[in-house]
Amino acid sequence: SVLGVSRSGYYKWRTTPPSDRKKRREQLLARIEYHFYDNDAIYGSPKITQKLHEEGFTVGEKTVGRLMRARDLRSQAMGKFKVQTTDSNHDFPIAPNWLNQHFDVCTKPNQVWVTDI
Repeated sequence: SVLGVSRSGYYKWRTTPPSDRKKRREQLLARIEYHFYDNDAIYGSPKITQKLHEEGFTVGEKTVGRLMRARDLRSQAMGKFKVQTTDSNHDFPIAPNWLNQHFDVCTKPNQVWVTDI
């Protein structure tokens, strides 16, 4: 009576088996979660839809996105790869610059060696 539902309606709801649509949705959700966590939570709805198509499911990208939102599954955006070659914030000793940009000091072979990265 608090919920405004008849007694017979409640017991019918309790004993009714899940519909085909609900079974399919649960199956889809299980596969979506599998692919999401199997790929380190970086796959979004386009890639998961592609994986589901490879498994034989007929499902749209919007449906996958809606189901992912319902389960709070958000893909992690990958940042652009940035190469870091120099760490200038260190306390290591810096090698002295003996040549001081005077490269003509060599009169014999193997007196001075220079290199670049």
